[in-house]
Amino acid sequence: MMRIIAGAHGGRRIEAPRGADTRPTSDRVREALFAALEHEGVLRDAWVLDLFAGSGALGLEAASRGARRVDCVDQAAPAARVAQQNVRALGVGGAVSVHRRGVQAFLEAGRAPLVGEGTDLPDGGRVVLALLDPPYPLGEEELAGVLRALAEDWLAPAAVVVVERSSRSPEPTWPAGLRRFRRRDHGETTLWFAEPDDTMEA
Repeated sequence: MMRIIAGAHGGRRIEAPRGADTRPTSDRVREALFAALEHEGVLRDAWVLDLFAGSGALGLEAASRGARRVDCVDQAAPAARVAQQNVRALGVGGAVSVHRRGVQAFLEAGRAPLVGEGTDLPDGGRVVLALLDPPYPLGEEELAGVLRALAEDWLAPAAVVVVERSSRSPEPTWPAGLRRFRRRDHGETTLWFAEPDDTMEA
C-alpha cells in the first residue's frame, strides 16, 4: 500500500501492482521529486505525462498537487488495472486518464488525438511535465528512443522531463532538443532532470 503525499488528496492510500515487474517509487524519493518540481513551478494547471506509470502514483501525486490533466501510460495489464482503480478511488477521473499501451507507441501516435478531446489545456496543448520511471532492465537504446519520441512534438518550451533510474545505470542519452540540467541521487535511485534545449532549433 502506498499513499499520496501532499495536495488535495494528501494522505489517501493507493494500491500498488503485485509482483516483481513493477517497482514503485518510494515515498522518500517521491517527496524529494515533487519538492523539486514545486520549486520549478511546473505543476499548477499543467498537462503531465506519467510514462511507465505502474500504479500511477507519480501522475496521481501531480494531480493532487494541481495538475490540470494527467495521462498515465503502461503496457502491463495488471499495472493499468491498478492505476485505473486508484483513479476511481480518488475520484479524479475527470483529470487523470490511464492508457494501456506501450510508451513508445503512445508517443509516436502524437498528441493531436489527446489535444482534440476537448480539454482546455494550457501551453498550446503541450506537455509541461513528463515523468518517466521505466523498469530498471529497460535498455538504454529503448529509453533513448522514448526520449526522442517525447522531444519530437510533445513538450512545451518550459517543460521539465524527469527520468528515474537505478544509481548504477548510466545517464540517459538525451536526444537533440533536450538537455540535462540537474541530477539528484537518493540512495539506489537517481533522478535526471532535463528541459527543452532551444539552442538546437534551426
